[in-house]
Amino acid sequence: MKLYILAFGVHPDDVELGCGGTIISAIADGKKVGIIDLTEGELGTRGTVKTRYEEATAAAKVMGVEVRENLKMEDGFFKHDKKNVRLVIEKIRKYQPDIILCNAPEDRHPDHGRSSKMVAEAAFLAGLRKVETKDDGKKQEPWRPSYVFHYIQDRYLQPSFVIDITSSFNKKMEAVCCYTTQFNAKGSKDPQTYISSPQFLESIKARALMLGKRIGVGYAEGFVSEKTLGLGSFDAIIQNVT
Repeated sequence: MKLYILAFGVHPDDVELGCGGTIISAIADGKKVGIIDLTEGELGTRGTVKTRYEEATAAAKVMGVEVRENLKMEDGFFKHDKKNVRLVIEKIRKYQPDIILCNAPEDRHPDHGRSSKMVAEAAFLAGLRKVETKDDGKKQEPWRPSYVFHYIQDRYLQPSFVIDITSSFNKKMEAVCCYTTQFNAKGSKDPQTYISSPQFLESIKARALMLGKRIGVGYAEGFVSEKTLGLGSFDAIIQNVT
């Protein structure tokens, strides 16, 4: 199955929070999108591995993604090493995405930056013929995506560009709220955390509003690109409302 976008998140819910609106909009345009979670989020204070899988499945259904897999790396302690890079390469070659979306280059959670670098490295190495991998016992062909973009997470980063998600914002928040153990779970006996207060979800909305305002739309998501982007013409630029 060839995908247009393959989104990586080190924890289940990273993708929904960071680029859920962009994914939903792409799917609405007829594009095929998949998600790869690197860990099961087993170190999370709230919920369990079982509930994280249930929530991730529900969120994937809301967004309409074609596939969602989990590589079961060790939450908090996964290494940016040959073994894990090869696991990511195998998925890139399996789904042959044109675009990869992955964690922020640096963030509050140390897993985010480490994952970001690992996925970007794997995206490059996936295009080298002499890096040999297999899928179901069959040799994989090399594949390098055209772009690797990093979504913005807890810490604000200056975006290289932003995507209008006005039409998909409500569904993005619906997908985020599938993670009932993590975000504002009423009546939960689990300890309160940095992300479990209602204010955290409000901050997601505020970020989207702020980025949307910068390009004259309702809501937007920002991305960091290490690669210079080119435009075919000025017609591709969204004009700010004056």
